[in-house]
Amino acid sequence: MFYTCGPNEAMVVSGFCRSPPLMIAGGRVFVVPCVQQIQRISLNTLTLNVKSDKVYTRHGVPISVTGIAQMKIQGQNKQMLAAACQMFMGKSEPEIAQIALETLEGHQRAIIAHLTVEEIYKDRKKFSEQVFKVASSDLVNMGISVVSYTLKDVHDDQDYLHSLGKARTAQVQKDARIGEAQNKRDAVIREAHAMQVKVSAQYKNEIDMAKAQRDYELKKAAYDTEVNTKKAESEMAYQLQVAKTKQRIEEEKMQVQVVERTQQITLQEQEITRREKEWRRRLKLSRSTRTEPWWTCCWRNCLW
Repeated sequence: MFYTCGPNEAMVVSGFCRSPPLMIAGGRVFVVPCVQQIQRISLNTLTLNVKSDKVYTRHGVPISVTGIAQMKIQGQNKQMLAAACQMFMGKSEPEIAQIALETLEGHQRAIIAHLTVEEIYKDRKKFSEQVFKVASSDLVNMGISVVSYTLKDVHDDQDYLHSLGKARTAQVQKDARIGEAQNKRDAVIREAHAMQVKVSAQYKNEIDMAKAQRDYELKKAAYDTEVNTKKAESEMAYQLQVAKTKQRIEEEKMQVQVVERTQQITLQEQEITRREKEWRRRLKLSRSTRTEPWWTCCWRNCLW
């Protein structure tokens, strides 16, 4: 006959041909009736409320401590499952939880006895780690693994923690007053330093602005001088060019007048030469008319 179980349960088959017994965590198995037996053990996580009332610490102060532990039978480890089967086979979950609780509470009480109230109250993480470490090393031999342990509450009936709280409160208030005074002092110092930095920055800014203004005026004066020089040179060059142009025009006019005068003189000389020739011709003609007959002169005049 086949039997099955979920992942939160383990089956142990013993009897004929099962030496040692077969252990299966989550799965199925075939069991021969009458000659083989099957038993089940829970692998569910157990939540334990570990309370230790009025345990004396190292300095003799009775305190009560409450912790929360999560633990379970480890089904994936064959050795731990075998140990758990030997310890808890046939027991219910509440019975298993009670055994684990008593073991864990004993370790918790032992660790409280070795610490002071201040160590437990101020460093809860350290206390939880110690309980977890000691309990895990012991419960693992039973096949149980401690998943987690957390310190939930610490209190006492002698107002010891309350007195510690008052002292701590007074110290905190004192530190707060001192801190407030120091903060005010530091604020005044920072304000004065900030004002000093601000004034220094303002003076430096004004100095930089004055330097920049001076450099600007010097550069502007140099630029103006250069511009005026170039402008004067340009005007002088323009006037010189105008003068040269006028001189060249006057020279050209003079040349034109010279040419015209030369032409007039040439024309006059030509006119004079022509008139001299005319005068000589007429003179010669007049001389010839005196010796020649009258008809010869008439004929010559006709030719003319």
